[in-house]
Amino acid sequence: MYPSTIAKKEVETNQEKTYFKPTFMSQFVFPRRYVSAADLLIFMLIGAVIYGVVAISGEWRGDYHPVTAIDLSVGALPLYALFSALRAMVAYSLSLLFTLCVGYAAAKSKKAERVLIPMIDILQSIPPLGFMPGLVLGLIALFPRSNLGLELTAVILIFTGQVWNMTFSFYSSLKSLPTDYQEAATVMGLSWWKKLWQIELPFSAVNLVWNSVLSMAGGWFFLSVAEAFTLGDKEFRIPGIGSYMAVAISQGNTQAMVRGIIAMIVLILVLDFFIWNPILSWVRRFRVEDVPGGHQSEALMLLIVRESRFIRWVKYVIRRRRHRKHLNVKSAISSLIPSAKLPTLDFEGTMEKKKINIWKYIEAFLWVSSATLLLWGCFKLFGILAILKFSDWMKLIESTGYTFLRVLGSLVISSIWAVPVGIWIGLSPKRIRIAQPIIQVLASFPAPMLYPLALAALFHLGLNLNWGSMFLMLLGVQWYVLFNVLAGALRISNELSDTLTLMKSSRTDRWWTLYLPSVFPALVTGWVTAAGGAWNASMVSEYIAYKGKIITSNGLGATISAAAAAADFPLLAASLTIMVVVIITFNRSVWSRVYSLAQNRFRLDA
Repeated sequence: MYPSTIAKKEVETNQEKTYFKPTFMSQFVFPRRYVSAADLLIFMLIGAVIYGVVAISGEWRGDYHPVTAIDLSVGALPLYALFSALRAMVAYSLSLLFTLCVGYAAAKSKKAERVLIPMIDILQSIPPLGFMPGLVLGLIALFPRSNLGLELTAVILIFTGQVWNMTFSFYSSLKSLPTDYQEAATVMGLSWWKKLWQIELPFSAVNLVWNSVLSMAGGWFFLSVAEAFTLGDKEFRIPGIGSYMAVAISQGNTQAMVRGIIAMIVLILVLDFFIWNPILSWVRRFRVEDVPGGHQSEALMLLIVRESRFIRWVKYVIRRRRHRKHLNVKSAISSLIPSAKLPTLDFEGTMEKKKINIWKYIEAFLWVSSATLLLWGCFKLFGILAILKFSDWMKLIESTGYTFLRVLGSLVISSIWAVPVGIWIGLSPKRIRIAQPIIQVLASFPAPMLYPLALAALFHLGLNLNWGSMFLMLLGVQWYVLFNVLAGALRISNELSDTLTLMKSSRTDRWWTLYLPSVFPALVTGWVTAAGGAWNASMVSEYIAYKGKIITSNGLGATISAAAAAADFPLLAASLTIMVVVIITFNRSVWSRVYSLAQNRFRLDA
């Protein structure tokens, strides 16, 4: 259809007629009511984003001031919340890009998998406080005249709290892609790019989005540490809701802490309304089932976007320009190329050989560079670790045992309640609508902000921090299990469930033959990410500032936090080395086998 035909077409929307001028360069003409309520909300949202970007860019480019004075008044909270939200969204954008690239490469290439998965194991096992001193000093040296170094430090720390959960989820989804889908892509002759966009991304969309929500919660977890921290005798603080809460806790200002908690809840609800609820509502269309799963309510923000005349006008302009560009390219090609068949030259074989040779050189260079850096790093690390005594190593091993037991305990307790609850919620659209916003708020709220209240409750019950730190750890890691189980429950086929109903299977048989096998691959991802989150959470659950005092428990996390605060680099390096070795050993010996079981025995194949 030509643009002139499109321009003459009469478009009727909401019982009002909108006409386009019958020319090729036609323009959109708004109806009599120029701006609707939906347009006002869209304009306000765009204005807030622009204001936040301008404000935070001014903060990033400002003169270097490592300790920003934090205003604990109510009026300062909106700007602080906006700063924290923009840092989290920048970190999430980097996490999503990393997930799509690294997760896809690890799932599709055996060589890349052998390198990337152990690398991700190592990186996720290094807690943020472990590399934060070197990161801060390096970025400050790189940007000595501005606050860009501290801002990048905060973004990277939030990024490390988000990215691993998303990457493992995407990697697991690609590895468990049903055989029927792969055969369909082969029969249709899809290229790797079309297969990714038309089959693999839709299949993994549910898990990826739910884990994105959970990853945002993981980023919020270290918000206070990312925006306000101490390194030796130096303090660093940038404006944000995390630094607001850190200052309020250090001063014992109860009213400010309550205001900060309320502001954090409001921020989470706003992000859920404008971002996550619309995405979660949209992604339900990618459920793997042959029978529709019942009526699904649509997010309010999606309805607002659909009713906005401004959004419709933008869509029309984009489509019109694409159509014009397509016509111009088509006419140019037809005028330059004659209809006669041109002789073809076979360059594919030569180009393929060149590509293979180039990739061999690149692969060899990467291996040599990685081996050189690894040897150099091991040599430097050995020189630092040689300073410690044998008694120091024995204390570290003992502390590792305490933290390891707390991590396992938090995983067991999380699984006991999160698996049945997640499946029960995911089986009913009505329960999902009711529970989803509640779960998102609870999971997204930074658990360290609740530690003062939780500690008061634990001390009232007569529990010391040696036992209480496991429950503090549980406040954050339980959501990894619940969100992954819930995402897996959304992929349970209603057709299979109806088949079991016709067969008059008991409820127990349904759980053991359908529900648990269907969610098991997602549950494994939840266990792996929850374990990594528990190790990282040990640093803030075993070493807590409470009422002007530092309360610690026996554990490796407390040792790392104390070493980072005192700038004791040999003890810090030794603690991180032991943590990395323990986590990688457990991942390679236990989680890898469980992953293999989930991908081979519990695939969603027809």
